[in-house]
Amino acid sequence: MRMQIVVTGTDTGIGKTVFSAGLVGLLDGFYWKPVQSGLDEETDSEVVARLAGLPPGRVLPEVYRLKMPLSPHRSAEIDGIAIEAAKLSLPELPRPLVIEGAGGLMVPLNRQTKFIDVFKEWRLPVVLCARTALGTINHTLLSIEALRARSITLLGIAFIGDEMVDTQKTIAEMGKVRVLGRLPRLDPLTPRALAATMRAAFKASDFMETSA
Repeated sequence: MRMQIVVTGTDTGIGKTVFSAGLVGLLDGFYWKPVQSGLDEETDSEVVARLAGLPPGRVLPEVYRLKMPLSPHRSAEIDGIAIEAAKLSLPELPRPLVIEGAGGLMVPLNRQTKFIDVFKEWRLPVVLCARTALGTINHTLLSIEALRARSITLLGIAFIGDEMVDTQKTIAEMGKVRVLGRLPRLDPLTPRALAATMRAAFKASDFMETSA
């Protein structure tokens, strides 16, 4: 089975790295974070390696590792480099690949290119992570519109946080989008707890199908 999926979010800090770790474990695949901003603390790749319980080599190295925890375009400028979208070429792998973006769809990589532009070029299906907290309806519906305006395939929404029945229903109905499941906040967040929760909340087969 060979497949590639992009995991993006409606905003930064919503938990999409934890979800990515859970998804790559659920699919028994590879993980790739092409652009990492911020190196002083645990990086997203290190978080996934710790939580996903993958064999060595399943977390691919980043193409760009930027020191400051800022938008990639600005962090790169401070480091004296320019991010080139052409260098973010997709690897060929024998197992599913989960690719995690940075922040939201409109995060700039440089002064001309946003992450959503790269997603369009890749022509891969996207999973949109959305928090369940106040404000998510606006952010999520805007993100759905942005993806569809560029004809990017949206597999569905992965909610993160406490259950908010009406909020989740409103997004599904108004956005005309499939809800893949909801990942609750885990305390403690351990590899075993994450793996068990992902198996209970999501179906691996849902990530192998496409939706508009």
